[in-house]
Amino acid sequence: MTARQAVRDASPLVVKVGSSSLTTMAGGLDPARLDRLVDALAGRRRAGHHVVLVSSGAIAAGLAPLGLTRRPRDLATQQAAASVGQMVLVERYAASFARHGLTVGQVLLTADDLVRRAHYRNALRTLDRLLGLGVVPIINENDAVATDEIRFGDNDRLAALVSHLVTAPALVLLSDVDGLYTTDPRKPDARRVDLVRGDADLGAVRAGRTGGAGLGSGGMASKIDAARIATSEGTTVLLAAAEEVGQALAGRGGTVFVPTGRRGKSRLFWLRHATTPAGQLVLDAGAVAAVVGRRASLLAAGITAVRGDFSAGDPVELLGPDEATIARGLVNYDASELPPLLGRSSRDLDADHRREIVHRDDLVLL
Repeated sequence: MTARQAVRDASPLVVKVGSSSLTTMAGGLDPARLDRLVDALAGRRRAGHHVVLVSSGAIAAGLAPLGLTRRPRDLATQQAAASVGQMVLVERYAASFARHGLTVGQVLLTADDLVRRAHYRNALRTLDRLLGLGVVPIINENDAVATDEIRFGDNDRLAALVSHLVTAPALVLLSDVDGLYTTDPRKPDARRVDLVRGDADLGAVRAGRTGGAGLGSGGMASKIDAARIATSEGTTVLLAAAEEVGQALAGRGGTVFVPTGRRGKSRLFWLRHATTPAGQLVLDAGAVAAVVGRRASLLAAGITAVRGDFSAGDPVELLGPDEATIARGLVNYDASELPPLLGRSSRDLDADHRREIVHRDDLVLL
């Protein structure tokens, strides 16, 4: 099966659409654009394929009701716009899908929902049940309460994480450009890249913000990062224009990113891609050799420094003596507990402190 066939036949298929593909230049939702997207997704659903929609647009949809003429820059107003706009967005989706006799379900996620194991299981259970009931899940980042995420337009990355969550064979990223170009597509020397087999094919690409109406917060760089995440776990990615959504769902047009790896354990996937380190542990050369070479757990004897204020269960980065990041893991101790343990052999510690600082099952090499 070719990569484009994988997109055509995928079930479930995750589809992500950006703000600029749903809104007018004035900032409000464009009913014609939204209906065109829904018509294509409904056709896919009628053909027997499950679809999961990751949709931006909450902040943009909230501008007009709040009397704002442009995307606000301060976080509090962004959150307020998202709170108002999310209701407008989902109401409009529900009405549009209802024309096809389809029910939608709203799922709002933050990065924490994909980092915390219990939250992750709950999200998976909810999405599985929605799909089993024939509902079209509409996922958005919970911008009304998000902080750092709201500034970086992480819905591209969120879509890649969701594709792994629901075991989707393919992910379609819909944008206001019809694929990946070697430079800004408005420039005369721009050339579309139709196939990406790995980072080597990205050598000529000067990624950045391209086109758009200025209502979104992402750019081409975030789409490339999302494609890297998804393809590393065996998911095919197609980047295409929202205006050509029908062609895209059939696997035609745009830029296709071929899988570069195989699906691995969900726990390690989330640890690698969905966590934000709360601190750092600096290792000596012997500990680096054990963790990297022998895939061993990290013990107190190999740690030379502790940085940050973290709690047991938080993700931390593991650094080598040269300060290079070598791994990420879930730490078993609070930061305040570790200094007295550093450099000490397990046999010299009391029973309460002999467990690994980071167990190998909770550690991923970077």
